[in-house]
Amino acid sequence: MIPQYSRRYLACLFAFLFHLGGMAYAQDVANPDVQKPEVRFPIPDTDDSLIGDGPMRRADWFRDLWNARRTEFANRARDEQKSVVFFGDSITQGWDGMLATSFPGMKVSNRGISGDTTRGMLNRLKDDVLNLEPTAVVLLMGTNDLEEGAKPEVIAKNVEAMITMIRESDNDLPLVICLVMPSSESMRRPSEKIKKINQLYGEIATRYDGISVLDTWSLFAGENGDAKAAEFPDLLHPNELGYQKWAAALQPVFATLGFVELEADTFQLEPGFESLFNGQDLTGWGYRRTSEAMVKMIENWKRKDPSAPELPLVTEDVSFDGLKASPDGRYVAMNGRLVVTAPKEGRRIQQLWTTRELGSDFELRLEFRALPMADSGVFIREPQLQCRDYVTAGPYKNLLRYLPQQWNELVVVVKDNVAHCTCNGDILEEGMKLPATGPIGLEGDRGQIEYRRIRVKLSP
Repeated sequence: MIPQYSRRYLACLFAFLFHLGGMAYAQDVANPDVQKPEVRFPIPDTDDSLIGDGPMRRADWFRDLWNARRTEFANRARDEQKSVVFFGDSITQGWDGMLATSFPGMKVSNRGISGDTTRGMLNRLKDDVLNLEPTAVVLLMGTNDLEEGAKPEVIAKNVEAMITMIRESDNDLPLVICLVMPSSESMRRPSEKIKKINQLYGEIATRYDGISVLDTWSLFAGENGDAKAAEFPDLLHPNELGYQKWAAALQPVFATLGFVELEADTFQLEPGFESLFNGQDLTGWGYRRTSEAMVKMIENWKRKDPSAPELPLVTEDVSFDGLKASPDGRYVAMNGRLVVTAPKEGRRIQQLWTTRELGSDFELRLEFRALPMADSGVFIREPQLQCRDYVTAGPYKNLLRYLPQQWNELVVVVKDNVAHCTCNGDILEEGMKLPATGPIGLEGDRGQIEYRRIRVKLSP
C-alpha cells in the first residue's frame, strides 16, 4: 500500500507531467494500434463557439486530458450530487483522491483539470459543476492564464463571468475564491501579476453576496512574493505540506458555512472561572455607543485617508441578549464559536463588547482561530491587544508556539491595572496599562476570526 504522502505527491507529479507535455498518453502515441478513448468532450478547434476571453489550450496532451477527466466527471456525476465542488486546474486536480480524507465527514467532488485556464473552466462550468447542484464551490484559477500571456484584467473578466453564471443558477450558493497562489518569474508567473489578479478578485467579491475570499497568496508567499521550495518544490504545485496548509485554512471557512464542526463544544470551565460567552447566542454582548473621542478620531482618520475602512457609528448601547447574530451579521454565535465574519467590502471595523464591566483584578482566557491575514483585536477594558493571524498579519511574527489557522489560547492576567498577555505561553505584552474599569471587547476589521471558551476568573 502506498503511503498517503507518496500518493498525494505522485498525484501532483502526474498533474505536472500532464502540464509539461502530456506524458499520460505517450504510450498511445508510441503504439498506434492502441485504441484511443472515445472523445465525448472535444475542444473546438476555434474560439468561435466559446464564451469568455483569453487563452484556451489545444495541445494534444491537453485535449486528451480534458476529454479523459471530463468523461470521469460525467461517469461520477450521479454519485457526486449535492457535494462541495473544488473547481480549478492542476493544483486542484493534484488533491484528487485524497480530497475526501482532508475534510472527513464532508461530501466533496474534485473538478480540477491540469493545465486548464479560466476560459476553459468557464466553458465547462455548467456541465462539470452546476449540474451537480453543489452545496458550495471552491474556486482556484488563473495561474495557467499567466503562462499563456493573458492579462490580469482578462483573467478577472472570465472569473466574474463564472460568478455570474453561478448566481444565475443558484443565487444563494456559497462560493469560496482562493487567491492565486505564489509561483515564480521562472515559471512565467511573476508575483506582481499574481498580486494584480488577486486584487481584481477581491474587487469582484465585493460586488456579490455569499463569497468568501481565502488569502492563499499570503498563506504561501515567501519574503520576495514567490513560492517557497519547501512547500512548492517545482515553484508551481504544492507538496504534502502545502496541501495540509490549504486544508487547514479552508477548515474555518467550511465550519462557518455549516459543513463541518457541527458538534457542541464539550469544554468544561476550570474551578473559579465563569463564562463570558455561552456558545449558543450573544447574551451578555452588544454594541456600545460610539464615544465623542472616537467620533473625532474617525473624522481625522477619514480626512487624512479617504480610503480608510468604514467604522460604523453606534448612537446608543445595544444588547444582543438571546440573538444568535448581530443584526448586521458581523458577529455570529454557532456551535460554541463566536465568529467575527469577514466584511464584504474587504475591511470594516466593528466592535462587540460585554455588557458588564470588570473593575477588579482578573484572569481572562479565550481561544481564537484566524484565517490568513485576518485582523481583529481583544479590548481589555479599553486598550486593544492585537489578535490576528500573527504569521501573515503580525505584529507578533516570531512566536514559537502559534498555530496558523488552528486554535490558540490567549491568557491575560490583570493586576493593579496592568495586563500581562500571552499566546500559547509566548509573551505578547508584559505590561499593558489599563484604566480602572471597563468591558471586554472583540474587534472585527479584516478577514474571518473566531473566538471560543471566553472565560474570566475574578480575584477575591
